[in-house]
Amino acid sequence: VQLQASGGGLVQSGGSLTLSCAASGITLGDFAVGWFRQAPGKEREGVTCINSRAGDAYSADSVKGRFTMSRDNAKNTAYLQMASLKTEDSAVYWCATPCWVYTDGHIYTNMEDWAKGTLVTVSS
Repeated sequence: VQLQASGGGLVQSGGSLTLSCAASGITLGDFAVGWFRQAPGKEREGVTCINSRAGDAYSADSVKGRFTMSRDNAKNTAYLQMASLKTEDSAVYWCATPCWVYTDGHIYTNMEDWAKGTLVTVSS
């Protein structure tokens, strides 16, 4: 199973960027998929998680109203549209499956391979 995140880059504060997550070795549509990120010196955090039926996506408070997650099961790909980017959004982003939202409101995954992330840098 491989999840390859792409689309990262350098963007100015207030700008937009769309990340893609291409899956291989797995039918992404069968699982909940999420986006996670880790900024330098900080712990990895769950950003969004969408269920297998491409229904409602749950978003962390830090990105709610700015980030939109979607999925195209036919293309075996998930997306993260990021708008109104802030410098604090700078991080390495990964997609992961499965994902779930715990009672504490945080997004979790048990994915172990964190190699194929993409770097997002937001400049002021």
